Amino acid sequence: MEIGARFLHRPGRTATETDNVLFSALTMNTQPLHLDAAWAGGSPFGERLVNSMWTLSTMVGASVSQLTLGTLVAQLGMSDISFPAPLRHGDTLYTETEILDARRSASRPGQGVVTMRHIGRNQDGVVVATATRVALMWCEDADPARQAAVPAPAAEE
Repeated sequence: MEIGARFLHRPGRTATETDNVLFSALTMNTQPLHLDAAWAGGSPFGERLVNSMWTLSTMVGASVSQLTLGTLVAQLGMSDISFPAPLRHGDTLYTETEILDARRSASRPGQGVVTMRHIGRNQDGVVVATATRVALMWCEDADPARQAAVPAPAAEE
């Protein structure tokens, strides 16, 4: 990973009411701001908002195919998480990632520690979420036995 590299993860993901209700129910988050239209209507936002943990999870998920699919050993942590603006039903979340730091692990040969910043914006370009994520990842020159563990593309005949 090159420090300073930026990745735009596409397509975006439009947040639906179903996404919000199911995610909130599955995670046992009974916050009325996500589930109770009458209660949320009286809130400063005037309506239900998408669960911020859905937003965070979707940002990370959007990055997988470009950054960590087949390369992730473990997620080490997340920090500096913020939600500066709400995501609403019908908004589309677009995610980008910047590589902040990358170094070889001192204790795990063939692995490295990568620090990345995820930024989520709605369809109007408004930042709705940010998070710094640290991951333990396989290096390109990792042990060949590890390489064999990742399925190779099917050979053409």
